Amino acid sequence: MSLGVPLSWLSEGVANHELWAIVLRTLQVSGTALAVSALIGIPLGTALALTRFGARRWIVALVYTGMGFPPVVVGLSVYLLLSRQGPLGGLEWLFTPSAMVIAQVVIALPLVAGLTMGAVESVDPDVRLLLRALGASPVQEALGLVAEARQGVVASLVAGFGGIISEVGAAMLVGGNVEGSTRVLSTAIVLETRQGAFGMALALGGVLLALTFLVNLMLMRLQGTPWWSKG
Repeated sequence: MSLGVPLSWLSEGVANHELWAIVLRTLQVSGTALAVSALIGIPLGTALALTRFGARRWIVALVYTGMGFPPVVVGLSVYLLLSRQGPLGGLEWLFTPSAMVIAQVVIALPLVAGLTMGAVESVDPDVRLLLRALGASPVQEALGLVAEARQGVVASLVAGFGGIISEVGAAMLVGGNVEGSTRVLSTAIVLETRQGAFGMALALGGVLLALTFLVNLMLMRLQGTPWWSKG
C-alpha cells in the first residue's frame, strides 16, 4: 500500500474540474458562513463587552458554551431541524450547501462573538473616555473600540474560519457528501481515505492546508500591520 502522492495527480489536478469545483464549493460554504458569523458575532460581542443588563451573564454563558460545542452535535441538531419531521423541514435544505452553511454558522458564531467580546473588553478604558470626550455617538464609540481591538477581532475571524473549513462531522451529517453538490475538501478527504486512496487524500489535505493558510493570511492583513512583522 503506497502512501505517496502521485506526481501525475498534481498536473492532472489543474485540469480536474471536479477538484476545482470542490475547492470553490469549500470557499463558498465556509466563506458565507464566516461572513454571516462576522455580521452577527462582531456586533454581538461588542454589545456584550460594552453593555450591562440582566440577562447578559446568561448570554455570555451561552456564547462560551457554544465555543466548545462538538461539531457533530451541531450537525445532528441542524439535521433534526431540517429533516422532514423537523420544524424547518418544509425548506427542503437538508443535504444542500444551505444546510452546511447553517451548521457552520452555529459553529463559528460563538467563536467570533466570544473572542470579539474579550478583545473589546481588553481595550484601555481611557480610549472609551477619550471617544466620549470627543462627542462620539454610541455607534461611533463602538466602532472606534472595535477598530482599536482589531487584532483580537481578526483573531476571532481566523479562529472561526479555522473551526469550520476543516470540520467534517457536521458537514457529513447535513450535507451528505453528495458529489457535485455538497462535497467539500474535508469530506472528500474522508471519502478518499475510506476508499484506500491515501495519496489522493494527502494531496487534498495539502490543498486544504494551503487554502486555509492563504485565507488566514488575507484576514491577518486586516489587523493593520504587516503579517511578516509578527513574532
